[in-house]
Amino acid sequence: MRQTLIALAMLLAMQSSSMAQEVGDAARGATLATTVCAQCHAVRPGELRSPDPMAPNFSSIATTLGMTDRALRVWLQSSHPTMPNYVLSPDESNNVIAYILSLKSER
Repeated sequence: MRQTLIALAMLLAMQSSSMAQEVGDAARGATLATTVCAQCHAVRPGELRSPDPMAPNFSSIATTLGMTDRALRVWLQSSHPTMPNYVLSPDESNNVIAYILSLKSER
């Protein structure tokens, strides 16, 4: 019985640590953001003014109340009238999301 409880505790610990892993690679997301997204958005930490005044800066997006990886995923998959038709692969989306979420701690 004791061994079963220990095994169950280990299994739960492994699952909770795997769920806490990041969505993607923030460094790769930063590279993609500076090469693709920076045409319209201010993407670097501390940059407040986007090249396109209608495009929010990534720091503002990151610190928007309720912003989560799920909210960002929906936002990236939604069409925006002024946004270029750039389709991100699932890995690219994960990386950009990880990068944007990393900007929460930059403030």
